[in-house]
Amino acid sequence: MISRDEIQKAADALFDAHAGQTYCAPVRDLIGLDPQAGYEVQAINTARWVSAGRRIVGRKIGLTSAAVQNQLGVDQPDFGVLYADMEYCDGDEIPLSATQQPKAEAEIAVILGRDINAQDTTPSELIRAIDHVVPAIEIVGSRIKDWDIRISDTIADNASSGLYVLGGPVRALHGLDLVNAGMVMKCNGRPVSYGAGIACLGNPLNAALWLARKCAELGAPLKAGDVVLTGALGPMASMGPGDLFEADIEGIGSVRLAIAAK
Repeated sequence: MISRDEIQKAADALFDAHAGQTYCAPVRDLIGLDPQAGYEVQAINTARWVSAGRRIVGRKIGLTSAAVQNQLGVDQPDFGVLYADMEYCDGDEIPLSATQQPKAEAEIAVILGRDINAQDTTPSELIRAIDHVVPAIEIVGSRIKDWDIRISDTIADNASSGLYVLGGPVRALHGLDLVNAGMVMKCNGRPVSYGAGIACLGNPLNAALWLARKCAELGAPLKAGDVVLTGALGPMASMGPGDLFEADIEGIGSVRLAIAAK
């Protein structure tokens, strides 16, 4: 059985690594491979960050690819918290110092216009709650050295969250084909990732529905105005100093960002 002391030690290691821009050993050495233990660690650090003044503005969904789920031995996605200081503007140059072992993922983001409180939220209720849809690039990161992660590591580390950029245009959900929306992400003009909406649990709305129900179940339901990053549409790509990334998602729009050279 995992002790409270081990949970706390795992939270301390990740919190200190984030705050100090350093890296720690896999926390599975302390909490095993239990996803619930990972969420307990994440919750400790969420409370710490909120107490320190960070503001929650949404959630990100991870592990939406069946291949990645199989690799990590799980049968459902995971999620992490988005804070206001994680969001950058379309086309921004992002300081290298703001990243930790960064990798880029192209995603579809939905922004909510209504609260979602029910644990049995229906697909139609989710659709009515979505105010608009935009393309996004998530810069994932890891406080765990060399990305040596398993399921409990990534959940504990806020689902390997880093930063994100929302693109445009802003579109209403009505009439969009999220399933067949093809994606190409380029780094310095060279394609580095291909995919489509179907790669995200069959439909990005499926991922958003899972999240809405899960957050309600945990007593922290999604709220109007929340940003939801629904999950990667294709493989993630490594990022380095001076890189320029652009993602185009068919029928949705495009989004750009750069990583500062130093």
